[in-house]
Amino acid sequence: MKYEPISSELFIQNRKRFCEQLKPNSIAIFHSNDILPTNADGTMPFKQNTDLFYLSGIDQEESILVIYSDSNFGEFREVLFLKETSEEIAIWEGHKYTKEEATATSGIRTIKWLPDFKKVFHMLMSEAEHVYVSTNEHWRADISVETRDSRFIKWCKEFYPVHQYERVNPVMHRLRSVKSQLEIDQIQKACDITNRGFRRVLEFIKPGVMEYEIEAEFIHEFIRSRSAGFAYAPIIASGYNACVLHYIDNNKECKDGDLILFDVGAEYANYNADMSRTVPVSGRFTDRQKAVYNAVLRVKEACANDLLVPGTTIVEYHKEVGKLMESELLGLGLLDKADIQNQNPEWPAYKKYFMHGTSHYLGLDVHDYGGHHATIQEGMVFTIEPGIYIPEENMGIRLEDNYVIQDGKPPVNLMKDIPLSIEEIEDIMNR
Repeated sequence: MKYEPISSELFIQNRKRFCEQLKPNSIAIFHSNDILPTNADGTMPFKQNTDLFYLSGIDQEESILVIYSDSNFGEFREVLFLKETSEEIAIWEGHKYTKEEATATSGIRTIKWLPDFKKVFHMLMSEAEHVYVSTNEHWRADISVETRDSRFIKWCKEFYPVHQYERVNPVMHRLRSVKSQLEIDQIQKACDITNRGFRRVLEFIKPGVMEYEIEAEFIHEFIRSRSAGFAYAPIIASGYNACVLHYIDNNKECKDGDLILFDVGAEYANYNADMSRTVPVSGRFTDRQKAVYNAVLRVKEACANDLLVPGTTIVEYHKEVGKLMESELLGLGLLDKADIQNQNPEWPAYKKYFMHGTSHYLGLDVHDYGGHHATIQEGMVFTIEPGIYIPEENMGIRLEDNYVIQDGKPPVNLMKDIPLSIEEIEDIMNR
């Protein structure tokens, strides 16, 4: 791993909070993600299962975490099963965790090699009543690949059919939606790296550069700052491309007079940043571009200062954002009163120019765990990302920062140091 070691206290506290949510006499099992194949003998880069990482800090394939906090087998109340290394593995794949390193990372004292799993698991299952198993129940998930967790559930139910099976996902959604300070510190590092990348590209952009050249500047700065790379496929969208919400081709020339919309974030220690900015290719905004930009900025600031507060829900919050955006679009002449009067309540008029949500949870996953209808609480981390997209004007503007919810005061902006105002962006681009 490129990142600095994280204190094992984070994972110790996460497991403690997790165990408090379980029924008595319960065992919970978490598997690492698979290394996925491409073609021939190729594989995709490994990405750890975020639940397993959240509870252990272990960032290695073929790992299993078992938690049984009230087991009579005291040494097995929490145990990690890891892939044992060998001379051949060391030569071909490099270093793997030793037992001592796994304990230092996770705070878990009992470390076993994978061949011991079935024997130990059978011993624990002889006493356990409830079995918490893990599935991906994120409301936006597209489940098309069978995971290690899924294969394990099939095996476990075949050999232990009369245990009481429980869903771990609701527990993890409750826990992971509220971040500890140690987690917020990791997200802050990802945001700081994103800041360095953005400042780098502001000095690089000029008419004639290609979108992919800008992407290369970002990844250079990210990796040299200990990031594993982009938190998600980066959007470098100039001109009309900014009106394509998930544009990731990044293969067009940036032309004088156009805007470039960035939706880019660095990953650090498996935690993610998620930033959007929009800048002029020429280094100067036109008056019309300024008007639309400042409209988006006003919505963003109102969300942060007044709307994204404890006690409300994401659904209620989005309704209020829609009212703000409707007012701004009227002011820009993009909507008129007739549009409002004749709108479909299921798809309000403002959706023509602002068709996506304004905020989502952020953390170990870019669209992190958290209930869609849950009440917003102190310690949650959200994006705020309003946008206005005007295809007929060849213009799309989105502005996005990452915020920590606080009780009784505005949320903390983890991206407060990233240039945002028109004046600062123009100043940096024209030095």
